[in-house]
Amino acid sequence: MTKTISDTFERFGGVFLLPVILGLVAFLLIGRPSTWVTLTVAGLAMGMMIFLMASGLSLIFGLMDVLNFGHSAFVSFGAFIAASVLASLGVWVTGGSAAMNILALMAAIAAATAFGALAGWAFERIIVKPVYKDHLRQILITMGALIVAEEIILMVWGGSPLPVPRPAVLTGSFVFGNISIEVYRVFAFLLGLAVYIAMHFALNRTRVGLLIRAGVENREMVEALGFRIDRLFIAVFMAGSALAAMGGAMWAGYQGLITPAIGSEMMILVFIVVIIGGLGSIEGSLLGAILVGLMANYVAFLFPKMSLASNMILMMAILLWRPYGLKPAVKG
Repeated sequence: MTKTISDTFERFGGVFLLPVILGLVAFLLIGRPSTWVTLTVAGLAMGMMIFLMASGLSLIFGLMDVLNFGHSAFVSFGAFIAASVLASLGVWVTGGSAAMNILALMAAIAAATAFGALAGWAFERIIVKPVYKDHLRQILITMGALIVAEEIILMVWGGSPLPVPRPAVLTGSFVFGNISIEVYRVFAFLLGLAVYIAMHFALNRTRVGLLIRAGVENREMVEALGFRIDRLFIAVFMAGSALAAMGGAMWAGYQGLITPAIGSEMMILVFIVVIIGGLGSIEGSLLGAILVGLMANYVAFLFPKMSLASNMILMMAILLWRPYGLKPAVKG
């Protein structure tokens, strides 16, 4: 009987049904369709922004076997760089021209992402390279780098909360009857979805992606064929760091006010997502991020006193069911 239920569950989508099940349970508990739709869209948008940050960490661990506890530094730098670019553009952000608003936003995201990639290159070369295949030293040295990065942010931007101007075109909401959906949340969801599609295609349908995956499985064989795996791995680390910075930039616009602790605060959710999804899995990170985003919004509305613990409870429940996560790429 249990096997039959399990087979039926897998046949109709398996673990990918979990967000749907969670949404249906929340719908029954909330009872008001308009409120449920608003919370669901908010949860999906939040999940996609967390996915941007978590996917980079999952990518680095899954393909390079590197435990990077300094990952949140890229989130923080991305947030502050994006905020500074938006603040410097002035009328481009607040003016009535939608084209200028979009250009300002793209400039902020591009600046944060480019910085993340360059900082990721330096981080890998100087800090991570000497400690490959040594997880304990990786944890210690990347934690130390995180502390240094936070001090740099305090030195450059100060310790006071920094307001983040949001482009005028992304302010306000779409209103459908009693349903209100923030424009920024729709944009965040679409950007996260586009990034996931691009990552999935790059890793599974391109020559570079196939070489990276082959290099993880058998580095010596790929190098014997004349390919420089170390260069490919540097590119992976840069991509993961750039994604973290992009996620930080998007989260800054979502919050509207940021502090130097933004990266450390978000890393709790990021690690929960990576653990829930399964180490090294991009699909798992997407699934975990959506579950975390939905759970956070539903529980905050239904049971406000449980909101802080909701995602910890979700993680424990999933690990009791699947100890390696929902879609692990690495086991043991």
